[in-house]
Amino acid sequence: MSAAVPGPAPVPAPTTRQMVTAGTASTVGFAFDLFDLFILLYVASTVGPLFFPTDSPTLTLAATFASFGVSLVMRPLGGAVFGRYADRHGRKQTMLVTVGGVGLATALMGTLPTYAAIGVAAPLVFVALRLVQGLLVGGVVASTHTLGTETVPQRWRGLVSGLVAGGGPGLGAVIASLVFLAVSSAFPGPAFDVWGWRIMFFTGLVASLASLAFFRLLEESPVWAAARARAAGAAPEPPARARDLPTAVRPRTLVAATALVIGAGAQYYLTSGYLPTFLAEINQLPAGARGLLLVWTSLAILPIALLAGHASERFGRRPVFLATGIVNLVALPLLALAMGGLGPDDTGALLGYGLLITMLANAPIAAVPIFLNELFPTRLRATATALIWNGGFAIGGLTTTFVSLASPTVPDIPSRLALFLAVVVALFLLGAAFAPETRGALDREDPGDAVPSPSPTAAADRPESLPGGSR
Repeated sequence: MSAAVPGPAPVPAPTTRQMVTAGTASTVGFAFDLFDLFILLYVASTVGPLFFPTDSPTLTLAATFASFGVSLVMRPLGGAVFGRYADRHGRKQTMLVTVGGVGLATALMGTLPTYAAIGVAAPLVFVALRLVQGLLVGGVVASTHTLGTETVPQRWRGLVSGLVAGGGPGLGAVIASLVFLAVSSAFPGPAFDVWGWRIMFFTGLVASLASLAFFRLLEESPVWAAARARAAGAAPEPPARARDLPTAVRPRTLVAATALVIGAGAQYYLTSGYLPTFLAEINQLPAGARGLLLVWTSLAILPIALLAGHASERFGRRPVFLATGIVNLVALPLLALAMGGLGPDDTGALLGYGLLITMLANAPIAAVPIFLNELFPTRLRATATALIWNGGFAIGGLTTTFVSLASPTVPDIPSRLALFLAVVVALFLLGAAFAPETRGALDREDPGDAVPSPSPTAAADRPESLPGGSR
């Protein structure tokens, strides 16, 4: 008679301190690494002519955003490398390694000589450091986008997803805005072109060191720790790899999830990511007023992300994706066109439009981390989440470069931006339409128990029928 196979050991209930620390660390870690990435967006108009001089302002701008884009392109590779590391060695260890590395790479950018000093070597070295930075930032996602959601109970997972997805970028952008305000005040006018932009990059190391100091309080994800404990008493399995993704979910689900993340990432970068340049080049807003406006728009991301994330726990991930996408398909292009007609004296209107476009564009992103977490089992979760998130946001981030390239002159940017926004929101909606409902599936361990594709009549599509359903 065969021996009974024991059921999976229950995941220990996390303490309040553990939940607060995990949620805060995930948000702060993602915030400071995005801060390092954002710095280029705030100094693009300064760094562009110093490293990528051309006779055309839009080509210089496009080249600068392309250097931002190559960093994004490296993020999927970083997600695959460090995601595998996080699935094998834990979320906490991965966070410590990647956050420290990003800060160092960012600070080194501030030490580089410009094109006027060393010629073509300047942009080459600059781009090389952006590649290293992108690799490490991609690795950060493997830990920040899994640790918090794996630590809290089911009822808080949508909220924590919104906290990380919205609070991380919001906090990172606020810090970048405040640093930009302080540095531009300390180094006004031509002084910023000489030393100000360098100081901006140096602050990246300070942000990472502050993060590492806080991470000393961090505990490992209880879901990952429980999975490791179960694996210790079983036959050894090969390490999770990126090529295992198609075996964990259906190909159609994988395509839908990727389209959804690309659309979400593009909405973010074409609004929040492009806003500093839009305000400077289109609206001609002075640095001080521009910095203050960016602080307020960045602060607005957190409440809308928390609301949308928690709504996904109440109503489901898919309904929130569809509702926010339908609104944005109309609203975002109209807001971009409206902002394009404003000048430096229209600060009140710019603030109002800026708040609207930022909040609407960030609402669809709130539930994306938990949606990706729930698609995959624990042994593959960090790898899959980091790879799909980073891949989608890498492609989405490149759209800022395409907007600049598609604009013959600076005044053409608003109309091109509106067109691109309509296309990427439509892509997001397509992904949401074919994506499954995943709410309640985070604790699923068997990669064969993939969440079924959505069907209006199939009972298997209901969250309560999923393996490891709501607790």
